[in-house]
Amino acid sequence: MSAPATPAAPSGDDYDRLVPDVFARDCLSRHVLADVSGKWGTLALLALHEGAYRFNALRRRIDGVSEKMLAQTLQALERDGLVNRDAQAAIPPRVEYSLTPLGVRIAGRLAAFVELLEEAVPEITEARRSYDARR
Repeated sequence: MSAPATPAAPSGDDYDRLVPDVFARDCLSRHVLADVSGKWGTLALLALHEGAYRFNALRRRIDGVSEKMLAQTLQALERDGLVNRDAQAAIPPRVEYSLTPLGVRIAGRLAAFVELLEEAVPEITEARRSYDARR
């Protein structure tokens, strides 16, 4: 008995006819959510919300990210239409990253979310103490 056939991923035209639903396994919004909400994606968008960065400056801004992970993250965000990559012909080569208009909108919402989290740190700290005390 052979394995059941896997349905083909929808083509570009098929995506245009789908209703976005982040809870649906194959929905594009779910894949972009993974790119945006991953630790490095969120931090890259937040840093670029401050302004354009060259790769190494962005890597220094995002403490702890490896060169490989940052490159993969930026590539995914560029593919999703959130980040611009501007490679300028110079010696040494100069590459600068910035947000697209869509990236600006999404990063703005992320920045508001992070501000809320940072304001809530005392409450979160107390909740953790209380939780740990019960364990």
